[in-house]
Amino acid sequence: MKPVLRPTRTRRFSTVAWVTAVLVGATSVAVPAPRADAAVGSATVPAAATGRVLVIGLDGANLDRVKAADAPNLHSLMAQGMTAPSTLPTVPMALTSSGPGWSTVATGVWPDKHKVWGNLFLLADFDSHPDFLTRIERSRPALATYAAAGWEPLASARKGGPVFSSAVDKRLSLDGSTNGNRTEDGKVAVAAAEELHGGDPDAAFVYFGEIDSAGHGHGAASTQYLDAIARTDRNVGMLLGAVTTRPKYHEENWQILVTTDHGHTDKGGHGGFTVKERGTFVIATGPGISPGSVRHDVRQVDVAATALSHVGVAVDGLDGRPLETTGEDAFDTVRPLLRTRVDESGVPAGTLGFTHTPPDGWRVDNSAMGGGGVAEWRGWTFATDEFWSQTQWGQCRETNVRSRDVFAVADSDEWSDRSTKGSFDSTLISPRWATTGGSAVTLSYRSHYRHWPGQRAEVRVSFDGGPWTTARSHTRTALASGESIHIDVPAGATDIRVGFRYRGGNDWYWAVDDVRVGPAR
Repeated sequence: MKPVLRPTRTRRFSTVAWVTAVLVGATSVAVPAPRADAAVGSATVPAAATGRVLVIGLDGANLDRVKAADAPNLHSLMAQGMTAPSTLPTVPMALTSSGPGWSTVATGVWPDKHKVWGNLFLLADFDSHPDFLTRIERSRPALATYAAAGWEPLASARKGGPVFSSAVDKRLSLDGSTNGNRTEDGKVAVAAAEELHGGDPDAAFVYFGEIDSAGHGHGAASTQYLDAIARTDRNVGMLLGAVTTRPKYHEENWQILVTTDHGHTDKGGHGGFTVKERGTFVIATGPGISPGSVRHDVRQVDVAATALSHVGVAVDGLDGRPLETTGEDAFDTVRPLLRTRVDESGVPAGTLGFTHTPPDGWRVDNSAMGGGGVAEWRGWTFATDEFWSQTQWGQCRETNVRSRDVFAVADSDEWSDRSTKGSFDSTLISPRWATTGGSAVTLSYRSHYRHWPGQRAEVRVSFDGGPWTTARSHTRTALASGESIHIDVPAGATDIRVGFRYRGGNDWYWAVDDVRVGPAR
């Protein structure tokens, strides 16, 4: 076992000098842009180059309120890097609470794997799904890791955790007697800043809890909540300054990630189904990240995957993917076509979130589709989680977390909320993809399916424009699942099409995403 404390390899850092500098007017710390020769993919630093990573956790922070607050350091990070709003799952997968939120951030897998469903950790499976700092220790033990938090389950076993295990080289866990208090966050900031500057961590996680405390006490719509964000921003600035003033900062290839575990309602509180409670985000800066960019394909699980990838550790088995791994999902290309609601009263009037226009090469066959019904859901629709999940809370739409950005959905339950004629019968049809006759392929897709007797959901295939055959029938509920089907290609066949046919009445729904045909595996 390695010692908990490592000898430092750079000059020690003066805590008093740094705190004085911050409190006496250095309200914003500029994050120097990466040098041109440090860009990912350049001749100096190849795409596979590793670096150092800092993950900053802001408990209970709503992105829209962060944008509205006096938070120059966070605003600077957004301007110089990427901002990615996203949403969390809810019951039955987990509550929108700190336990599942931070466990997901740390492990890179969703609650159905790490088994933390609330703020009790009795069934947590961190042995199978360890935090990213522990993964680093197991894979590259020479790297230095650090975690600092005031909420005890994150770095101490005294109250159910720890989420970040004892394998981490150095951990700071305060006693929690003033959790969420500015004093406690200040202690964390000072200690973490000293470690980040004068120590030599390769990967670090630092947590601040005051924003969540203000949300519980006053609500996210309050001035007290904005004030808590402003004070937390100064703590963030302390960490940024500690990193960016390191003697060899430009040579160390730092990546900085900021995220939250959940949001808050305007009146205060979380744990439920609303988009404000489910709201989360990732802010990221570093080489290869476009300044001022906004992405919609990033999920909370991507924080751990990104941190691991950046220090050269494999991400096999994670639900998350590194930020540099952008998807090539055709459904995401229709985002510019998204519309506001037509018949859906539960979706806020200004929310852009659905279209019936398919991506290039795709089509929807509604020749057998019944008439009437809710306009948004007449046949297969392309929608976002923010839009679809607000149609009706508590029916498991919120747990479609393995889909990203825009996905395809057939929702006969919502369609039937207005007078209909006939039944729901619609088929989503892919482009023709090239195949080699006599070989085999694997069809993979993300599926979020809730079953009801009499409802039918079939995956069908056609070769060279020939007749459709059923490759799989979904006959039981399977939420947020990854599906793959082995398909033998007939001799002489040169292309394959895939069809997703859904039939039902006032039943449930089927959502699919990330449809791919590739080599057999």
